Amino acid sequence: MKNNEHNRTRRSLLGVAGVSLIGGAFGWSPAALSQAAYPNKPIKIVIPWPPGQATDLAGRAIAVGMTKLLGQTVIADNKAGAGGMIGTDSVAKSAPDGYTLLAGSSGPLSVAPLLQKTAYDAQKDFTPIAMAGLSPYVLVVNPKFPVKDIKEFIALVKANPGKYTFASSGTGATAHLVAEAFNAALGLKAVHVPYKGSSPALSDVLAGRVDYCLETAAATMPFVRDGRLKALGVSLEKGSIVAPGVPAIATAANIPGFNLGAWIGLVGPAGMPKNVVVTLEKAMREIMATKESRDVFERSGLEPQFREGADFLAYLESTRVQFTEVIKKNNIKIDAA
Repeated sequence: MKNNEHNRTRRSLLGVAGVSLIGGAFGWSPAALSQAAYPNKPIKIVIPWPPGQATDLAGRAIAVGMTKLLGQTVIADNKAGAGGMIGTDSVAKSAPDGYTLLAGSSGPLSVAPLLQKTAYDAQKDFTPIAMAGLSPYVLVVNPKFPVKDIKEFIALVKANPGKYTFASSGTGATAHLVAEAFNAALGLKAVHVPYKGSSPALSDVLAGRVDYCLETAAATMPFVRDGRLKALGVSLEKGSIVAPGVPAIATAANIPGFNLGAWIGLVGPAGMPKNVVVTLEKAMREIMATKESRDVFERSGLEPQFREGADFLAYLESTRVQFTEVIKKNNIKIDAA
């Protein structure tokens, strides 16, 4: 009996050794063999905003595309609150196995950490997978504002420091930082009027109570199209397909390199396996190449713009540097409202 057990043990060990030798020749190991191919169960994409918001619409388009491509159900899970920070933090603290992902965006990941203490470290607690698009900002005024283009606007505001006002969706919001960057680049001195959201900010520009603002194309372009607002420029360096006919501020205002927008993309927790990241990058590349996904983005006021790997990381770093400079230069504090 003991000899039989000894022989079985020996055969078992030889089997493992044989697998190890074969695996070594082909670059895989018994540990790798024991891991099921990714994905082998449903994936959740946490959307840290309410339904209907731009990040929500983009996140749902990504979830639909991934369900088709990966052969597993990809669920969109809204977890709103604290300016996107609650849902974002939940992903930072989730297992880095590729089954909990984040519809990441500028607010909670690029802007909030520069202005307040967050429960997560935006630079250390996440794996940037791929950027999907940008939300451009449009400089708008009431049609009765006495200028016909951005050059006349700049000349008028510059000649009257402190006379004119600009609205934003809140102190420290991305819209506020974009407006401050625009003002600083041109030497414009105007009075900031913060609101709690883009809707009340735009309402007062529409009514002529505030002179101008830079808000998302999603929020502004419906009013531009029906003639209730006049668009003078768009914040992306090459213009934007979601703001047709609106000149790029970079060229129209002669600010080379002015290229600011709110990014949206797919992010995971830190420490994800490389093969999982590569699988998700490939899926994102295919999703963002489809007309179906691009149409959803454009209808949501988002410029499709795919970046992955080092390109995405470089974009995030350049955005962080730009916004840091704007905050310091203008002494912006979150409690200033």
